[in-house]
Amino acid sequence: MKRRTLDTLFTAGGFGIAVLLLVLGVVMTTNGNFAKHYVHDQLAQQHIAFKPAASLTKEEAASPCLVAFAGQKLTSGKQAECYANDFIGLHVKATAGGKTYADLGTPQSALTAQIAAMAPTDPALSGLKTQLTALTAQRDTLFKGETLRGLLLTSYGFSVFGDKAAQASGVAFGASALLALLSIAGVAHAVKTPATEEFAAAEPATSGRKPKRLVPAVR
Repeated sequence: MKRRTLDTLFTAGGFGIAVLLLVLGVVMTTNGNFAKHYVHDQLAQQHIAFKPAASLTKEEAASPCLVAFAGQKLTSGKQAECYANDFIGLHVKATAGGKTYADLGTPQSALTAQIAAMAPTDPALSGLKTQLTALTAQRDTLFKGETLRGLLLTSYGFSVFGDKAAQASGVAFGASALLALLSIAGVAHAVKTPATEEFAAAEPATSGRKPKRLVPAVR
């Protein structure tokens, strides 16, 4: 194969891959920008704001991100993660001693069944009803808190995918530029290479017989 032909093939392949990487970079950039703007717009519509630094409790002030975002509007994925884990998560744990919405389902059902089986004149009925009301209020609070926390963490996860897409686009653009430069160098090398030059041409075989070895005569 001619050396110039080989250079041309590699150069064309390099340019083709560079174009594909360029297109991939554009697609990833578009996806990253969409995720970033979509998360921002959706969170901004909720009108959630972090507490000012002066009003943070001792437990809340122990969170570096709550201090860093104090007084700000919640509009980014990182802010959503902080608010969900360090603010809502903190208060959810304090609502029922660390128990979740699902954990309170069994005692709530047990209290409801116990009250239903009691006589209306039972003196313990009033106290059990008070317990059920308090337990139901705790469970409702946990449901709202855990739901909002899950939604905010979903927004955070979506923003992470956007960040990864932006990083991938940077890698794709860099690789595309590198391949384009290598392909340009390949074009320059192909132009300089003589059209008749072979790639890895076989060396010509040597012809002729080996010279005879002279043996001295024996007397």
